[in-house]
Amino acid sequence: MDAAHSIRQSLSRVAALRALVAESAPLQRTLLATKRFQARRFAGTYQDLLQSSTFAAPTRFFLDELYGERDFSDRDAQFARIAGALQTFFPSQVVATAVALAQLHALTEALDVEMAQYLLSDGWPAGSTLDSSRYLRSWRAVATPAIRLGQLQSVLDIGHELDRLTRTKGLRLTLRMMRGPAKAAGLHSLQSFLETGFDTFASMGGKGRDAQAFLDTIRERETTWINALFHAPRVACETDLETCLGKAL
Repeated sequence: MDAAHSIRQSLSRVAALRALVAESAPLQRTLLATKRFQARRFAGTYQDLLQSSTFAAPTRFFLDELYGERDFSDRDAQFARIAGALQTFFPSQVVATAVALAQLHALTEALDVEMAQYLLSDGWPAGSTLDSSRYLRSWRAVATPAIRLGQLQSVLDIGHELDRLTRTKGLRLTLRMMRGPAKAAGLHSLQSFLETGFDTFASMGGKGRDAQAFLDTIRERETTWINALFHAPRVACETDLETCLGKAL
């Protein structure tokens, strides 16, 4: 499957999910509550990194661009529009990252929507505060450990690829020179993601050592959470979630 087809297929899934959610105000509110809960869990898990001079920027990038609650409609539309010309418009080193991002986005959106649908079917009153008990039930009702670990691996792969791109000679200059053409083509959101990701990982320096330490921390902590959310005793896991959320306040 070529890059353009893969990106269009992934974003078509996302568009279908958005259309489904748009038909139901309760589902919209529940999906937003789910995303907000997960963003708070991430912020609580990595509060130390968010306060680190070395790792604050990459942690914020992951939170905003990969785990965040914001609307990615503009970036998705730009991905879809550029898909056919991706391999000629952007440097070849960027193509794999764009494909991986689109695939991760589709998987994440599908899992979030499934969790929101479960919450509604479980009697959660849309619009109220999502508590750890209901979140845990929805997590365990949707997907499997293998799917969640695969989602995590996709996140890590994108991080490794962004880190590798920072050591590609001349790529930063190429990205800078693309600002004008990208803006003229209506690709500002995609351009911003690429530049921010590049600069974020470049800021860690150390020929990849800091980036590797950062990604290893993500892997370790997220794997621990995935195992706990699926297998830990319910009350203990809910308590850990509440403690984590408290750190994000």
